[in-house]
Amino acid sequence: MSDFRKLKVWRKAFALALTTHRLAQGVRGAAYFSLRSQLVRAAMSIPANIAEGREQNSERGFARFLRHALASAAELENHYLIARGMGVIPRAGCDSAISQTIEVKKMLHGLINSLGPDRPQAPSP
Repeated sequence: MSDFRKLKVWRKAFALALTTHRLAQGVRGAAYFSLRSQLVRAAMSIPANIAEGREQNSERGFARFLRHALASAAELENHYLIARGMGVIPRAGCDSAISQTIEVKKMLHGLINSLGPDRPQAPSP
């Protein structure tokens, strides 16, 4: 495949991971450790899965990792909604990050769809 850094969706996901890290640093208190950790882990997983998938030897393999990235993006959106509901991240920052997340999800859907339908692989002999 080719350089993952050339993919617009990877660049957007990378920016989202940096935004999330910055916002998560503002979440203070031991009671919120788990939420802080989950935000960062989910956000970092998105560009990581795109990068790992780009190195696969087939479009099918790439699409599989893109679906993992999409699942992490959905998880991240959920964590942001929880953080907003709890009031631990300022609403404006949370809303902006959710918008970024939705944009990345749409891009991932588009890229997955462009790779073709998910056909089951024939069993190995």
